[in-house]
Amino acid sequence: MAELATEIPSLKLNDGTSIPLIGYGTGTAWYKSSGDGEIDRPLVDAIKMAIKLGYYHLDGAEVYNTERELGVAIKESGVSREKLFVTTKVMTNIKDIPSAIDTSLKKLGLGHVDLYLIHSPFFASSDEELQSAWAEMESVKKSGKAKSIGVSNYLKSHFEATLATANIPPSINQTEYHPYLQHEGLLPYQTSKGIAMAAYGPLSVVTKAKPGPCDDLLAELARKYYVSEGEIALRWCIDQGVVAVTTSSKEERLSDFLRTTTFRLTPKEVEQLSEAGKEKHFRGFWQAKFDANDRS
Repeated sequence: MAELATEIPSLKLNDGTSIPLIGYGTGTAWYKSSGDGEIDRPLVDAIKMAIKLGYYHLDGAEVYNTERELGVAIKESGVSREKLFVTTKVMTNIKDIPSAIDTSLKKLGLGHVDLYLIHSPFFASSDEELQSAWAEMESVKKSGKAKSIGVSNYLKSHFEATLATANIPPSINQTEYHPYLQHEGLLPYQTSKGIAMAAYGPLSVVTKAKPGPCDDLLAELARKYYVSEGEIALRWCIDQGVVAVTTSSKEERLSDFLRTTTFRLTPKEVEQLSEAGKEKHFRGFWQAKFDANDRS
């Protein structure tokens, strides 16, 4: 296990908010079918462990049904609220965003979140629905209940509709992002609009998407930098200015991930991984919304 006293670097968003470049996720493996019932103590303990290691960026969502656990962990961690960057997302109650944020804050036991995201654009059947939802998000920001507001799983078409009437642009888009799913120019588009990118599933290239054309290069780079292939995958995101959201219940693995703060890939190495990744397509989430070969 890496013994590192290091701080995770941050990225400044278009509204001046700074977001840590590595986040600890409370979805995926931690997902619960219901938010009622007993508190999931293993999850609470895992979040507290992550906070102790220095993961101050904590990523949640109402649909994960783990906001109560996140709130308990924050309270029990003893770390001041000002040090933490807390994200949650709205999807289940997308038709009433003002009520949804209040419900989430109550479950979290917080007065505000640092980042509030529309979890998915797929609730909308028209541009007007996307625009109406975003207007409600702007109201949440103005109320002070969220310092920053953004989106998740948006593509260029969703941004074009949203930005057409937005008074406040989204600060970030959290989407599945790894060498095997680069969304055909979405990152440059967002950069041109001043909208940051956050990646979930950043380790897919070294886990469920194996084997693939990136394998040899990942192994080579891991040897070069004396780290794991997973840490190379995280660094590929970070070196593009992309926030990486990952998770684990294992202290050793979370500790080792912090080694990503101790090295950088060269621009050539980032490009080599990107090019190798284009030889394979893998989508781990939202498959039902896309054709099998749709790389958008």
